[in-house]
Amino acid sequence: MSAPTGEVRKFRHPGAGKRKTRSTAKGRQPEPSAVREIAELLGDRPRARDLLIEHLHLIQDRFHHISARHLQALAELMRIPMAEAYEVATFYHHFDVVKEGETPPAPITVRVCESLSCEMAGSEALIAALEDGRLGPDVRVVRAPCMGRCECAPAVKAGLNDIDHATPDNVAAAIEAGDIGTHRPQMQDFEAYGAEGGYAVLKECLAGRREREDLIAQMESSNLRGLGGAGFPTGRKWKFVRLEAQPRVMAVNGDEGEVGTFKDRWYLERRPHQFIEGMLIAAWVVEATDVYIYLRDEYPGVRETLTEELAKVREAGLDHATRIHLRRGAGAYICGEESAMIESIEGKRGLPRHRPPFVAKVGVFGRPTLVHNVETCFWVPEILAKGADWFAGHGRNGRKGLRSFSVSGRVKEPGVKLAPAGITIVELIEEYCGGMLDGHTFKGYLPGGASGGILPASLGDVPLDFDTIQPHGGFIGSAAVVVLSDKDSMKDVALNLLKFFEDESCGQCTPCRVGCEKAVKLMDKGAWDGDLLKQLSATMIDASICGLGQAAPNPILTVLRYFPEDVS
Repeated sequence: MSAPTGEVRKFRHPGAGKRKTRSTAKGRQPEPSAVREIAELLGDRPRARDLLIEHLHLIQDRFHHISARHLQALAELMRIPMAEAYEVATFYHHFDVVKEGETPPAPITVRVCESLSCEMAGSEALIAALEDGRLGPDVRVVRAPCMGRCECAPAVKAGLNDIDHATPDNVAAAIEAGDIGTHRPQMQDFEAYGAEGGYAVLKECLAGRREREDLIAQMESSNLRGLGGAGFPTGRKWKFVRLEAQPRVMAVNGDEGEVGTFKDRWYLERRPHQFIEGMLIAAWVVEATDVYIYLRDEYPGVRETLTEELAKVREAGLDHATRIHLRRGAGAYICGEESAMIESIEGKRGLPRHRPPFVAKVGVFGRPTLVHNVETCFWVPEILAKGADWFAGHGRNGRKGLRSFSVSGRVKEPGVKLAPAGITIVELIEEYCGGMLDGHTFKGYLPGGASGGILPASLGDVPLDFDTIQPHGGFIGSAAVVVLSDKDSMKDVALNLLKFFEDESCGQCTPCRVGCEKAVKLMDKGAWDGDLLKQLSATMIDASICGLGQAAPNPILTVLRYFPEDVS
């Protein structure tokens, strides 16, 4: 019999309507023993999604690698997909993810810096000498990007220990002696900082004896600008963030990965509490409920110092207006870009965000966020204690303020040099660095690290400050100055820098990912095809998502402009 018009007969299985539920996630199940090991490792730590990178560090530190079974167990305990845990773990250089069937790396890793200042100091020969097996089967030697110890080139990190002016012998001696723990220089602790009047300004703020608008006005008058690269006026940034709706948060960028930069490490190692006070004052001004300090993983000694000293600040009740979170980077230069850093703070891959919206409106966990560099925070309490005119009263050649120059390369006395803003490179070399190395003639310089371009000695009288370098094709950025001499090939210098950008590109956008790789191939062929490199550079500058791809061509363009004889 046919069905009545408009009626459709449906076959129903006897079990229909009884939806089956799974007691476990789809896919391969984690090993119970691995789950127990990771659960014991995590202890009572929260399983919050934003702590994924922190938990990956715990596994890497304990086992010297991250096995597939442990990664799967972590994903199970945190209730996140295995694919999500895997993509984060494999994004960062310092996580050694080992697939099933692969041999884990040696328990001790020796990282040798191959970036510009260390290459100039002989890192290639050092790598070759260390790779001959003299360090033993329990040690692996790997090439690494800038470690923030450019004044001590060539730099090596053996385990957690920094080895300055490294040689095959002193690296081998450190390994043999088991001297691979964290070393920390002498620093001013909480008690010593308080004895000299430290935290006085913060206490006045917390007690209501300071007005937020007055502090903003003082910072605007001081001419203090962001000292991580962009140079945005500090007081104006405070004002903009305060205009946004609450709750607001703050993030401190301590991931200084720019080639040649080490000033933030220098201050954190010696005067951490001046930084902490400045950070808490800024957080108080914008009424941030939480502060996230994002510190590069290459600074384990600084991390231990901050952990201990922040506990003293907490015990003294100086952080009652905000909660402080210390987050650990994992070896990714791109996380120096503020939105990529925020992604990493949230436990994700450090991929830069499209803007707008800017982080002052939509930052950490979608909240309005004040982002500062370490050195910017460092100057805040001193400016507020001594007055805006004190800071603005420094400077040369019509510029205002002080700058901390990270100087390395062909000078007798490299290091962090606190000098007036607007000083010229010739003045900086002669007055603060003891002059050029014997037998070397000043030929050129990087005014702002790898992305700041390469300028010739003929521009040695240009003031070093914001807005003064741009007309010449570069910029000062974080004031990472690398001095070059007649013994250096500018072609080789630019190639070293582009290889760095090639390795550090996050890969999110094609102009940067493919552009850096193509540039390296073109530069490594012999004589440069200037027209083709300029076309490639224009595409990268116009179409890259973030500052890495936009600034990566600067070494190419400035060498073509100022040193054509080196590339013909």
